[in-house]
Amino acid sequence: MIEDQAILKERETTVSAVKKGKSTASDSLRLSESTSIWLTLGISERISFTLPAMSDTSFLNNAPDPDLDGKELPAFKFELEKSTGKVIGGSYGKEATVKQLPISKGIAGVSMRLEPGAMRELHWHATAAEWAFVVEGRVRTTVIDPRGNSETNDFDVGDIWYFPRGHGHMLECLGHAPCHFILIFDNGYFSEFGTFSITDWIGHVPKALLAKNFGLPESVFDGFPNEEVYFARLSPPPEAMPSNLRGARRQPPETHKYQMLAQKPHSVHAGGREWRVDSERFPISRTITGVVLDLEPGGLRELHWHPTASEWQYVIYGQVSVTLFGSHGRYRMERLDAGDVGYIPQGYGHSIENIGEGPCRVLIGFNTGHYAATDLSTWMAGNPSDVLATNFGKPESLFRKFPTEPIFIADKNATRKENKP
Repeated sequence: MIEDQAILKERETTVSAVKKGKSTASDSLRLSESTSIWLTLGISERISFTLPAMSDTSFLNNAPDPDLDGKELPAFKFELEKSTGKVIGGSYGKEATVKQLPISKGIAGVSMRLEPGAMRELHWHATAAEWAFVVEGRVRTTVIDPRGNSETNDFDVGDIWYFPRGHGHMLECLGHAPCHFILIFDNGYFSEFGTFSITDWIGHVPKALLAKNFGLPESVFDGFPNEEVYFARLSPPPEAMPSNLRGARRQPPETHKYQMLAQKPHSVHAGGREWRVDSERFPISRTITGVVLDLEPGGLRELHWHPTASEWQYVIYGQVSVTLFGSHGRYRMERLDAGDVGYIPQGYGHSIENIGEGPCRVLIGFNTGHYAATDLSTWMAGNPSDVLATNFGKPESLFRKFPTEPIFIADKNATRKENKP
């Protein structure tokens, strides 16, 4: 990406103010998409500095989280589809933020269903980027970037989109059947019901100002909504993609659409398979990586951790058992059913196991554009047997029985019988 010198200069590391000894455990950290970092202290003092675009910002999670400081790990499950959310007609939006799931500070999620003819109106998100996976039906979106480039796309089941923070967009049901999609946001404090909607804005601007802005008579704005519409409803949109109001589209340099499940799985195992899409495959998705994990009955996504991102889980179908390890002997298990959400803080050990009688599918989002994980089997295989023997107080011969190749997904028959001499 070519940037002018002003932006490059802005991204050089600078320190505007440092005041020692005044930070507290309640300090809040927020990383913006432009890589500007603001550390806002409880005493209204402010420290600001800017990092290069590709810097590792995982150190930001060093700020103590009171929800994770207790003797026991907190709940990391929320029954999203059992919540009420916002319902208008046959459409709804249900969200999981820190309000519903306090542990989920790094990622928020929304389950949205649109009836035929319904549209999530033109809006933008000031505090989060949006990543979405289509679960059911078809969806049409439009999006515009700050340079005025716009893109209209149609999405089928298994397709994904990504809208950077602050990019104006809309979502509408395409066809005569409802659509359902899951939205993932790279900020746990984000709320879908606190977005910036076009009707809410125009409805509160004086008509004289609107008339001057658009060069039109004030009477043009008679009858416009005076409050947020949120879900607009008319007849289903035309199947053929219509032209923009201004005519020819100026396409953005990077597309906002990726056909995730149309690709071959990232990895296939006896116990399941995984699709994974980060910014290497979907370049515009710089702050979110998406995974679809299919597990056969008894299949296990092995014990592992993510060093640079938190993990948000949504069970599309099936039942899974998720474990969480938080150091100091703290260990917790949760059962997630279809429609439930789970959350794993960055760096915490965990696993996902299919405990149902049939296959399961889990949608997973990470608040990073570059996937990274360390699996327990790989970690152990990467150490000499004498190191393992010393660490566990067991003979070296025992550890020669351990796998030397990555497990990633174990199947229900993975437990091997004891070899008799």
